[in-house]
Amino acid sequence: MIPKIEKYELIFPHPNDANKDGIVAWGGDLNPSRLIRAYQAGIFPWYSKDDPIIWWSTNPRLIMELDDFKITRSLRKSIKKFEYRFDTNFIDVMKNCSSVTRNNQNGTWISDDIIEAYSVLNSMGIAHSIGSYLDNKLVGGLYGVAIGKVFCGESMFSIENDASKSAYAILVKHLKHWGYDFIDCQVPTDHLKSLGAKEVKREYFLDRLYRVNMDNIGHNWDIENSLLDN
Repeated sequence: MIPKIEKYELIFPHPNDANKDGIVAWGGDLNPSRLIRAYQAGIFPWYSKDDPIIWWSTNPRLIMELDDFKITRSLRKSIKKFEYRFDTNFIDVMKNCSSVTRNNQNGTWISDDIIEAYSVLNSMGIAHSIGSYLDNKLVGGLYGVAIGKVFCGESMFSIENDASKSAYAILVKHLKHWGYDFIDCQVPTDHLKSLGAKEVKREYFLDRLYRVNMDNIGHNWDIENSLLDN
């Protein structure tokens, strides 16, 4: 039996009690307090439209050590093509990401409810986006949640070649400057592995997560222009 989260219940089961597929619980809602508690515990929502909210803690977990990010010669050239903007057009970044499916899931998991919930987190300084612009047009980017010194990547999109990879590279550069520990990539994908992400056991991930100050939320991402000079 997968535990159900009731409407006014904010406490999650322990992520190590997830079933073999990585499902921790179902139900509840996407209010900011619940989302923050979920990420602090290493849990994230992922579900299809018209389905109940499903809360996950996958095993294995995919993480990106900031020093392991791979920048190829061609990517270094691509990075110089774009302009990068943090936390502008957050909703547009999410809507573009909604056209991308996760693994073999039918349709998008980024529903209107997800967009509304994470927009609230963005207004609280907890969810962030970075967009790649070409000729003043948004052509790629990503968004995620910053809790403590961990950035939990949610989704990315690319219209122009290397636009999302370039945004990711700029993100990594800033996270290192700000003293972040690692990026939680959540579900293993070949794309992120090709960039340097690695699979780890859930127990290892949770141990790393709990060692970071997860109570420190709402980091104001003040961008230093010098870091954007490639």
